[in-house]
Amino acid sequence: MLSALDLRSDLTFNQKKLIFAGAFGLVLEFLDYFLIGFVLTFVSKPWKLTFGASSIILLSSGLGAMAGAAFFGWLADRTGRRRVFLTTLTLFSLGTGALVFTPDSAEYGWIYLTLFRFLIGFGAGGLYCVDLPLIQEFVPASRRGEVSGLVTAAVPLGFLLGSAMVAFVAPTVGWRGLMGICVGLGAAALLLRVWIPESPRWLQRNGRASEARNSIAWALEVDPSELPSTIDSAPENKLGFGALLRYPRSVALSFLSNLGMQTGYYGLTMWAPTLLVQVLHVPPTSAAFYMIFVTSAALLGRVGFSVLSEKMGRRPAGLISTFGAAAMLLAAALFGDALASVLVAFVGLLALTFLFGEGGFAVVGPYSAEVWPTALRATGMGAAYGFGGLGKVIGPMGLAFIVGASSDVVPATSGISFSTAFIYFACWYALAGLAFAVFGIETKGRTIEDLEWELQALSSTSPERAPVSAANVQGPSS
Repeated sequence: MLSALDLRSDLTFNQKKLIFAGAFGLVLEFLDYFLIGFVLTFVSKPWKLTFGASSIILLSSGLGAMAGAAFFGWLADRTGRRRVFLTTLTLFSLGTGALVFTPDSAEYGWIYLTLFRFLIGFGAGGLYCVDLPLIQEFVPASRRGEVSGLVTAAVPLGFLLGSAMVAFVAPTVGWRGLMGICVGLGAAALLLRVWIPESPRWLQRNGRASEARNSIAWALEVDPSELPSTIDSAPENKLGFGALLRYPRSVALSFLSNLGMQTGYYGLTMWAPTLLVQVLHVPPTSAAFYMIFVTSAALLGRVGFSVLSEKMGRRPAGLISTFGAAAMLLAAALFGDALASVLVAFVGLLALTFLFGEGGFAVVGPYSAEVWPTALRATGMGAAYGFGGLGKVIGPMGLAFIVGASSDVVPATSGISFSTAFIYFACWYALAGLAFAVFGIETKGRTIEDLEWELQALSSTSPERAPVSAANVQGPSS
């Protein structure tokens, strides 16, 4: 029965609707990340926020996302993908709606923002780590890498949408109005998700073959009677975080690649404008203008590596993206001072760095779900993504500690150099590349069931029951 999903390479309207619902959720998640910085520009002065308070507000969402990724990934493997698919977006929307009513108080306002930013991040962390596994379990093996990679391309779209809203809508409605618009978008996204059924693979693993058959029929837009009526299926024991250790190769691959990618990306993203302003001495408005081209290159990288991972494989695409980003950063470290006099050349090199670096997320995200068996897919991906979330802290702050910081908001200008900054970020991308090189397995074009057989062979301890192979699926009885 499950093999019916892999026998066709074209996507039905229902499968496309699922893909759009997942991508739309990621747009909202990263739109929110963008807008909170804008909110602070409005409240920091009247509330007389210290740098410490501002940092707590900004970091609270990232900390919430780390916890949410691990928790909701675990919950999705226990109670089902669909229920969490709806819950995470609901939490995200309620938290965003609460920001509309933020008290205009210098004493309590920042605490209110921090608490609800943590709640928003908690829901957003689950969005990413449940949406991708659900989408992968509904699409054919021949399109799994491309489709799930393209879903991650929604991330830079969230930043671009945020830029447009700040530029054209905020002057009219203010920051509270923007939060209200986000709530409306969240409600629309929730309505899209209500029509999505439970993952057939999760249902099959939990002994609910009849419901799995209906989910597959929904995805393929056929009558359930046209599908096989039997399948090798049996309830599987519930597994916890400790079961991840049965797959040490998957742990090393997904945890290290996520940590390297997120540390390099978030550190570079937050520091790039500062480096342009303080080291190249361009005005902040010009730095923002140049970052438009850099962000566009990042979007191109996401799309390009989504296709590349399906054409040449996840492992080689991951190696090219991570070591490509590291190579661009090393080139910036070696030749940045010389290129500083030719600003266009330097921005071009930075754009290439983002093309490779952010393009790698189109591989790492989907790959982090593929390298786990179905019973642990969301748990493994959520734990890896949550662990990688440490990069949101050590990426930006690590460089500050290395170069030294003044008592001001920004690190001491005298301590910043191209070589120090870019070598630091290159090392993290190289770590992700080493994870692909040493621990990577190829998942291109292989069914989820066939991958489980290899994961079982690579595990240090065999799972309590053998996974279902495509070869075990029985056709309809005569």
